[in-house]
Amino acid sequence: MSGQWWFCLKHMRVEPEKGCPNKDRMGPYATEAEAAYALQTASERNEAWQVQDEEWDE
Repeated sequence: MSGQWWFCLKHMRVEPEKGCPNKDRMGPYATEAEAAYALQTASERNEAWQVQDEEWDE
């Protein structure tokens, strides 16, 4: 195993490298804990990008 972890959007759980097809997953992440927070991380990044877009538009 390469030490990479993924968050499966189909099953809503963390998976090791061998799991569902990548089209159904977010990652890779370096740790299982990082993969567990994949949805939260994505949400936080989306919010930050939205703020940047709004600042750019001003």
